[in-house]
Amino acid sequence: MIRIIAALTLFIPGVISAIGIKLMRDALFDSFYPIFIYTGVQFFVGFILFLAGIAFIGGFIIHRDRKRQRLKQEQKKIIEDE
Repeated sequence: MIRIIAALTLFIPGVISAIGIKLMRDALFDSFYPIFIYTGVQFFVGFILFLAGIAFIGGFIIHRDRKRQRLKQEQKKIIEDE
């Protein structure tokens, strides 16, 4: 059950990022949606959606790795190899 919730937690921001990419692509190729005033506004909204989705996914992964202490182990291996 927890894995399903975690998968949905990552799936929804992924969809938001995909929508952001689509809005940016459509703004570049002059496929204008009437809900936005200008194509520049459409591109900006798409960019914000894209960044928000990627930031959430990245933050989720970093939080999980810190919780399981995986980042500290990797940093120790790098220091020992030098």
